[in-house]
Amino acid sequence: MIKKTIAILLLVTAMVANTAIIPAVAAPQNNVSQDAAKAAGKKADSSKTLDLKAKAAILIDAGTGNIMMEKNSHEKLPIASVTKVMSMLLIMEAIDSGKITYEDKVQVSDHSYNMGGSQVYLKPGEEFTVMEMLKAVAIHSANDAVVALAEKVSGSEEAFVDLMNQKAKELGMNDTNFLDCNGLTDEGHYSSANDVAIMSRELIEKHPKILEITTIWHDTFRNGSFSLDNTNKLINSYNGCNGLKTGFTTKAGYCLSASAKRNNMQIIAVVLGEPDMDTRFSESKKLLDYGFANYEISQISKSGDEMGSVEVRKGVGMSVKGVLKSDVSLLIQKGNKDQIKHSVKMMDFVEAPVKQGQKIGEVSFESNGKIVGKADVVAQAEIKKASFVRLFFRMVIGWFGIGRK
Repeated sequence: MIKKTIAILLLVTAMVANTAIIPAVAAPQNNVSQDAAKAAGKKADSSKTLDLKAKAAILIDAGTGNIMMEKNSHEKLPIASVTKVMSMLLIMEAIDSGKITYEDKVQVSDHSYNMGGSQVYLKPGEEFTVMEMLKAVAIHSANDAVVALAEKVSGSEEAFVDLMNQKAKELGMNDTNFLDCNGLTDEGHYSSANDVAIMSRELIEKHPKILEITTIWHDTFRNGSFSLDNTNKLINSYNGCNGLKTGFTTKAGYCLSASAKRNNMQIIAVVLGEPDMDTRFSESKKLLDYGFANYEISQISKSGDEMGSVEVRKGVGMSVKGVLKSDVSLLIQKGNKDQIKHSVKMMDFVEAPVKQGQKIGEVSFESNGKIVGKADVVAQAEIKKASFVRLFFRMVIGWFGIGRK
């Protein structure tokens, strides 16, 4: 009997040792990233495209990146000064990272002085603050000021343009190639409505302070001697408009990336290649009106809602509850909230230690058979790794069925 007991204990010990090499199941492979490129790249229903004169257009929700409407959204086109959206994005990144400050002085170089088109007539050797220059760019679309800022950030416009193209690749802007930081170049310098929406979304979602500048209707430059009037006329005429950037060259036509916010919903309308200024603004209004009339942001679930549990191996606890990591608000067509369904996919098991907030599953939200959003499910509590002795006796108890009724 003693030999039999020893044999059983040795067998149990071997089983415990073997459990140490069992790998944890990988997290679900569904991509739940909300990055600008993938979100803004979702295919919209082309039948909903409005009758637009623009060569290309798109309407997206800035929060989710979901497309409400599009027309030729991946066509590569010159975008003129809408290019400055990417320039402002990199400038704001430099400010928010501490590389430069709003109070830093920007010296005007001979190169920035030689810019044509819209400008604030900088002179070589003059100095203005980053904020003064940024206002000249965001409000007045000053080509000379944006070049001076590019030189401040990167040392030269060429180096800054390299950063612009690197950032475009990071964001998945596959229809874009920048040759300058202001959009004066037409040949070989291009983007698409989709890509403009991506960089516009990145700018206002990651650096919302820019909207405090893009909403300024009138300001002055050079101690009040030069007027800065906003080139985006929607700022003064469209309810909720808070940005973002106009553009025009003969080849590009009239372009605009327009952003507006109502009822906690921020949307972005992009039009490229419009025939004239009035049509640029009227068709942007049409897109924004469509978005606000037909869609809404609705809270579907709350942070902490329980979604199930997952087995924990080699832990002090045998399982851990899974809860939503954050509130879930979705862009939905008005009146369709009751049609939203959700499905939960949890990991088969996890190995201890488990950290509180560790991802252990995900929830997919569907409407009319299409996924309209996803959210992470995380561990509600920490589960520490059990000691060898504890695991041993747990397995012994399980082996002999101790405690069974």
